[in-house]
Amino acid sequence: MTTIASSTRALHQIDLPLPLLRKGKVRSMFDLDDRILMVASDRISAFDCVIPNPIPHKGAVLTQLSAFWFDRTTDIVDNHRVASEPDAIVAAMPDLAATRHVWAHRGMLVEKADPFPVECVVRGYISGSAWKEYRAHGTLAGEPLPEDLAESEDYPTPVFSPATKAEEGLHDENITFDQMCDVIGVELATELRRISLALYAAGRETLRKRGIILADTKYEFGRAADGRIILIDEVMTPDSSRFWPADQYQVGGTQPSLDKQPVRDYLEAMVGRGEWDRTPPAPELETGVIETTSERYLEAYRRVVGRELYEEAS
Repeated sequence: MTTIASSTRALHQIDLPLPLLRKGKVRSMFDLDDRILMVASDRISAFDCVIPNPIPHKGAVLTQLSAFWFDRTTDIVDNHRVASEPDAIVAAMPDLAATRHVWAHRGMLVEKADPFPVECVVRGYISGSAWKEYRAHGTLAGEPLPEDLAESEDYPTPVFSPATKAEEGLHDENITFDQMCDVIGVELATELRRISLALYAAGRETLRKRGIILADTKYEFGRAADGRIILIDEVMTPDSSRFWPADQYQVGGTQPSLDKQPVRDYLEAMVGRGEWDRTPPAPELETGVIETTSERYLEAYRRVVGRELYEEAS
């Protein structure tokens, strides 16, 4: 059995001899005419700051976990993935073979799409920014929610909660469904809501069987060249979702999570001691925090997919 590759190194900066379309906090997009090589680095951000230290294996977890979900949701909506396994990427684009050592496992070949300017968030449990607004006003994006919800409690039915896509360095802003309709039109908004709720239901059931609660998640969609609505970016990963271990779940407070919580906790402690003010540049992480966070991501992949990250499917 092949386990975690000892030769895999943490990658902070992605350098490829290809035209760069754009670079985000985690991913770089390289232009291949009608396709894109989307490569996830091991960068991690917190409080809207990119941390100096990369988290080993994080980029590969995000890419391969998204591939797992793309495989399992095509009955709900098409997606932009052309290939995600290194051999398949090289077969589709032979010129990429020379740089395989840079993008292998963390790279995905995708078709181009015109992204819709909204985030499609589905919340099954009240947490995070939704809880903060509810605690203050009893609302989400200004719309009333049921009374007497406790922190981390599940909603009577999952809530579709769209958000604007903020510029880098700013927070996404929750908006109402009516505001979403104003941005992209009623017909498209209604269809994206239907698809998002169906994706969440499928993901929630799959993760339930694996002992994980899908508390909330966000989806992004775009218009393909042929006019299809397609699912893009990452899907139901620890970066785009809240994964809670079901055996540790308790209503009434924050929950342990299979994501970058160790990084947040470490930085919050620094803020509390007056050693950082949440503005760039972010401080470096201790080795133990890096290792613990890396294992959180690997454990998320292991539990969802049922095998080690670099182990081939049987």
